[in-house]
Amino acid sequence: MLASRLSAYANRSDAIVLGLPRGGVAVAYEVARALNLPLDVFIVRKLGVPGQEELAMGAIASGGVRVLNHAVIRALGLREAEIDEVIRREEQELRRREQVLRGQRPPPGLKGKILMLVDDGLATGATMWAAITAVRQQQPAKIVMAVPVADPAVCDAFRQIADEVVCAITAEPLHAIGLWYQDFPQLRDEEVRTLLARFEQERSAS
Repeated sequence: MLASRLSAYANRSDAIVLGLPRGGVAVAYEVARALNLPLDVFIVRKLGVPGQEELAMGAIASGGVRVLNHAVIRALGLREAEIDEVIRREEQELRRREQVLRGQRPPPGLKGKILMLVDDGLATGATMWAAITAVRQQQPAKIVMAVPVADPAVCDAFRQIADEVVCAITAEPLHAIGLWYQDFPQLRDEEVRTLLARFEQERSAS
């Protein structure tokens, strides 16, 4: 369903589908196959406020990208040492995930490309927001935010920062994203890596 809404981008040499781990990669895999586009993973880690980890004070992402929300930092009076400790911890986890999911493959060049950032759904949208903010620094030609299901208000909010927003289904109340899938397993890192490897094999064989 999501791929059909993105059919205008099929077979384009300047477009790439980026899945957000973990569940977003499974959706991005199907979208990239349907549209005959390259697939990669874009890893983003939210920087949670110490003691209020759900509140984001920024994000780090693939390619050495770092984004800080200075308004939140000032409002809470966070010290530089506190911020640095969170960044250090999350950079360690980002490197671990890069190694597990990407292996030796270098990150794709995104400058001047049409990027389709895909996740399995939007409830709060914090991870996707961080991903778009981060990927914008790499100067793509266009950022398309694409998800199968979303809260309508959250979906609309993304029109502020994405060039195009595609939410195949919007529902209020959304409840849980998994309720909108016939099959919604919790993917492990190993399964994500297998999906990416399988996609590369399929592209090479075609």
